[in-house]
Amino acid sequence: MAALTLDRWKIAVGDGQPLLVIAGVNVLESEALALEVGRHLQAVCAELGLPYVFKGSYDKANRSSIASYRGPGLTEGLRILAEVKRQLDVPIATDVHTPEEAEAVAAVADIVQIPAFLCRQTDLVVAAARATRAAGGWLHVKKGQFLAPWDARNIVSKVREAAPGADFTILCERGASFGYNNLVVDMLGIGEMKKLGVPVTIDATHAVQLPGADPRTGGASTGGRREGVSVIAKAAVASGADGVFLEFHPDPDKALCDAPSCLPLAEAPALLATLKAIHAAVRP
Repeated sequence: MAALTLDRWKIAVGDGQPLLVIAGVNVLESEALALEVGRHLQAVCAELGLPYVFKGSYDKANRSSIASYRGPGLTEGLRILAEVKRQLDVPIATDVHTPEEAEAVAAVADIVQIPAFLCRQTDLVVAAARATRAAGGWLHVKKGQFLAPWDARNIVSKVREAAPGADFTILCERGASFGYNNLVVDMLGIGEMKKLGVPVTIDATHAVQLPGADPRTGGASTGGRREGVSVIAKAAVASGADGVFLEFHPDPDKALCDAPSCLPLAEAPALLATLKAIHAAVRP
């Protein structure tokens, strides 16, 4: 079992710590939207006494279609994230897709995130681990949809070998491929990954995806079951998850990426209050 701290932000995750909330928008659409969502979630978490990290992706490289919206790109995206950090005074989480981007991302993001599809890309894991360790942040690695929970030990080993010393890795559960156009979350997997000695979060937003099954585009984008986000989040926290990863939008149906899996921003207070209560109930 483990706990990690980000001293400069006075937040921690893991054993004996409050439920960590990594939440924001899926992909950055504009600076104004990022600030609106971040400011609202920051206020909710402050009222609940939960540590908050703003999340937004500058690029979504793993798209169903070449025509799908990917985001503003590295330069503009990092500028927006830096501005959110400056104005709201909150830590930042974002995805990295190539080894060449790692240092630039780690200079802005306090949590560098490796997408599930890329969790076995050794060059990326090594570059992200070294850049994150040098910057003093956390590395948040999503377990691939193709991996058993215990096989995530190889990810942890790569990070520890690439950047030896104090641990700074968090693993994230987001479901496993199950049949056609579907993902299923095995809640027992959360405990299995925690046996590796790292904190574990749940990406409840992407766990409800229906890959390649958005009826609005005839399968050219990912569908989802928005109503299942809260179900999976609550079940995962009850199963021992140390943090939650959630994506919101003021008008989810108009979100430019993964709209069917996105939660209305107005639902954040009730959901996070419930998750906090569950977390308190299951912890010794």
